[in-house]
Amino acid sequence: MSFDAHVCQNGHATYPGHPLCPECGEPQEDTIDLTDRTGEVVTWTKSTATPPGVRAPNTLAIVEFDVSDAIDGEEHVRAIGQVTVEDIETGESVEPVYAEELRDPEIGIKEPESTEWDGYRFDPV
Repeated sequence: MSFDAHVCQNGHATYPGHPLCPECGEPQEDTIDLTDRTGEVVTWTKSTATPPGVRAPNTLAIVEFDVSDAIDGEEHVRAIGQVTVEDIETGESVEPVYAEELRDPEIGIKEPESTEWDGYRFDPV
């Protein structure tokens, strides 16, 4: 599974990607792999009332990645995701780590075969 920011011809980066750039309406045709980058926690929250199959408590963070070395235009792109630890601080450095299951596929309303359950969490550096 990839963890890619998507970029349009005008240098606007977004995560997740969109068929058309939300900023200018141009197609998002390029990507930047975020898996080997370190980001900074912008803000976070801890959910104690989680959906079925999601760990509780579930700490989530908005993380900002510097992508100025990869494109002209945007200097940063933000992503939201689970954090590997229960306690995190604003300003802390994190890196994406792959998780085979972000939630238990056997619990919930979806058939396990109907969707992908893997993705990335953020781990303090």
